[in-house]
Amino acid sequence: MLKSLFIQNYALIDTLDIRFGKGFSVITGETGAGKSIILGAIGLLLGQRADSKAIKNGASRCVIEAVFDLSAYNMQDFFAKNDLDFDGTECIVRREITSAGKSRAFINDTPASVALLKELGEMLIDVHSQHQNLLLNKENFQLNVIDILAANKEDTTLYKTLYADYKQTEKKLEQARLAAEKAREEEDYIAFQLEQLENAALKAGEQEMLEQESEMLTHAEEIKQILYQAENLLDNEQNGIVNALKETAHLLENLQRIYPDSNELAERANSCYIELKDLTGEISSRTENVEFNPERLEYVNERLNTIYELQQKHRVNTLEELIRTEEEYRKKLDAITHGEEHIQALQSQRDHAFRLMKEQAARLTALRQKAAVLAEKQMKEKLIPLGIPNVQFKVELTQKDMPDETGADRINFLFSANKNSQLQPISQVASGGEIARVMLSLKAMISGAVKLPTIIFDEIDTGVSGSIAEKMAHIMKEMGNCNRQVISITHLPQIAALGHTHYKVYKEDHPDGTTSHIVQLDEKGRIEEIAHMLSGAVLTDAAINNAKELLNHSQSHAK
Repeated sequence: MLKSLFIQNYALIDTLDIRFGKGFSVITGETGAGKSIILGAIGLLLGQRADSKAIKNGASRCVIEAVFDLSAYNMQDFFAKNDLDFDGTECIVRREITSAGKSRAFINDTPASVALLKELGEMLIDVHSQHQNLLLNKENFQLNVIDILAANKEDTTLYKTLYADYKQTEKKLEQARLAAEKAREEEDYIAFQLEQLENAALKAGEQEMLEQESEMLTHAEEIKQILYQAENLLDNEQNGIVNALKETAHLLENLQRIYPDSNELAERANSCYIELKDLTGEISSRTENVEFNPERLEYVNERLNTIYELQQKHRVNTLEELIRTEEEYRKKLDAITHGEEHIQALQSQRDHAFRLMKEQAARLTALRQKAAVLAEKQMKEKLIPLGIPNVQFKVELTQKDMPDETGADRINFLFSANKNSQLQPISQVASGGEIARVMLSLKAMISGAVKLPTIIFDEIDTGVSGSIAEKMAHIMKEMGNCNRQVISITHLPQIAALGHTHYKVYKEDHPDGTTSHIVQLDEKGRIEEIAHMLSGAVLTDAAINNAKELLNHSQSHAK
């Protein structure tokens, strides 16, 4: 419930601070006095787009703040989910707009996005303006009304999940079919490339080994000659290093008798002799193993040429990349070979998902059919007292060729104000006054199913007057008696007289501009305001008496 509204520097408002009560309240005032300005400010609290042009001339920023009483509504989950402070009773929503075009929003003093503000606003206030009457022509609005009456939120949520699963599986199937078709077009090419790579019998690490072997075979004579020279330097009879080291070690060993310190030197010389003797043997062995083999060199170079050509052809730099390319071709060919099996599996999944979706759609249809019967009954009960005694109202529910995200049902509200007239879509045959009464009846009907704290009607009485307006006021007042706050902006005295609380919006002209104000009227103020609504600008005794009588009649009727 909206407890209070504070507006500062918005449009024609300097400062406005007003408290609202429970039940049915009315707001009156001359055209242009500022009622729409107040609605615009509330709209900003509900997440509507901010415009710096709305800031009062001369001000640097505007502030709109509302306090809501949520003690009767279980909204703890929303605040917990969005990490917002909440004491279980009150909620403060604030919106600030600067002349630079910046906008900030707060929920219980915690910064909030406009999207979050909108989400919260949809749970706090429903503002019904005149343009909303056009919604009657929208199928999704009519479907939403029936779904609210059907109380099928859980079933609708489940259906949307199943529908999304079906669409996702169908998308995968279509992608698999397109991929298979494209793959089949490339099958011969892929098979040829794979055969060529398989025939090459590539092995990991092979390229590096072959390149090393090719280098060795190419320079075999040079390698053999250098190894022989190295061996000769180490071990020849005249001046070989190995023999010299052996003789050195022998001399140092003989010296130990007269020079004990030579023992360590002898050991080191002997160790070097053993190492060099082993090195000489290794060089000799490798010298014998190195041979110029033209046939082997030719094979190695041909093998390397095969690898290089394949790398160039497939635009890769390493043998490992080439092996991966071979595996990719193998997988593609395997996918083509087994593609039909994959498609059949996806078809089975798609058909299963479609079956589950259709079954849930049928459940929704059954719930909507029951709700449609209830809607027809309640709408007639509400519209007959509102001056349409021969009303015909029918909820036409037909099946779509293919279910979509809302289900398998197409909803159309059919209407006729006359007993023998053919039923037609309501937006095509209902007058402005009839549409206003239909919308009020719909709002009254669905408000019982939706725990919405506050409903604001902006001149929903357009096109009606007299006793019909009074009956519409009684409906709004009844809605306000159900632990709900209903506020009606009206130009009709019959509606104004039935409000529990009456507010008047007026504007004042000053030398430096015009300002709008709102005030809660006392009994005397209500009489004068309703008298003005009855007679115009000139306040006559007759108008005063008529106003008193209208108020007395409304109060006694309420009792």
